[in-house]
Amino acid sequence: MPRSERSPLLLAGLLAAAGVTHFAQPRPYDEIVPRALPGNPRTWTYASGAVELSLAAGVALPRTRKAAALATAAFFVGVFPANVKMAYDWRDRPAPKKAAAIGRLPIQLPLVMWARSVAKNGEGKAWASA
Repeated sequence: MPRSERSPLLLAGLLAAAGVTHFAQPRPYDEIVPRALPGNPRTWTYASGAVELSLAAGVALPRTRKAAALATAAFFVGVFPANVKMAYDWRDRPAPKKAAAIGRLPIQLPLVMWARSVAKNGEGKAWASA
């Protein structure tokens, strides 16, 4: 399978894995929900996990890939404040944890660009002999 056809499936897999972890281990996500958001952090954790699972399904299916990939790019931008909060909150943690939290920040841009690339290049692509 050519790289351009694997890319949407890899993105869908990343989204699905992240979505599942929001339900399997919600506590770390609860801790990075910005306090400015109304309501219970767990609600936001579950909602974002459900969104990631929905985006994964949309990116995996050729008919919905373009719209889902564009929505994925917007989602990655939308969750950036949680990553900033995590980096700030973890500033006094041991060096490896602090580095991981800070390291998440620049990763958002390549994720946004990846999702946009899938939207641009993946429209109408069928799975290998599906």
